[in-house]
Amino acid sequence: MATTIDANVVTRMNQGGPSARDASQSADLRNNFMTLLIAQMQHQDPLEPMDNHEMTSQLAQINTVSGIEDLNETLSGITDQMNAGQALQASGLIGKGVLVPGDRVLLEHDENGESHTTPFGIELPQSADNVAVTITNASGQVINRYDIGSAKAGVDSFTWDGRTSEGELAVPGSYRVQVEATSGDEKIDGTTLNYAVVGGVTPPDKNGGVKLDLGAVYGQVGLDEVKQIL
Repeated sequence: MATTIDANVVTRMNQGGPSARDASQSADLRNNFMTLLIAQMQHQDPLEPMDNHEMTSQLAQINTVSGIEDLNETLSGITDQMNAGQALQASGLIGKGVLVPGDRVLLEHDENGESHTTPFGIELPQSADNVAVTITNASGQVINRYDIGSAKAGVDSFTWDGRTSEGELAVPGSYRVQVEATSGDEKIDGTTLNYAVVGGVTPPDKNGGVKLDLGAVYGQVGLDEVKQIL
């Protein structure tokens, strides 16, 4: 839930399993093994029969191969279910706004002259005593700067009111946001996040992974890059 800060200037807002070819090759290996074992037993010297320990060891080896195949099939089924769940989760984000790594803020004015900006955020590895936000234009000129205060570890989101340091409405366009966090005298390396709307989902790749299509400006990102859903 959003929390207003600084007089409403800034608002805190597996890889695929065994293939059919592999399974066929393994089955052929087992059949050949059993054929050789039977032939060995049929043609063994009656005076020096095969040692029981040796035969048991060979049977144990073939059983181990079979057990590994069964385990691989089970893991393959689990992987397929996880991939299906990932695709379903991704498709559920279509049309929703998300925060992903980036530093872009978009500003526009409506017909009544009111400004509207896209949210932004920061992901911190630890709590910060103070978070400072700097807004710059495309030329790198500082438009405004705010001290937001303390922030906890994790993801925190904010909105800019679209005004300059003189209190005037900034011109519509694309701006950059820089977020600096400190704990005492120590600087905290956080990740700046920007807002984008999920327009679509790519088909699963050969490993079952899917990507979110955020449009021409932001491109495609993986589910693990989504830090917050707004």
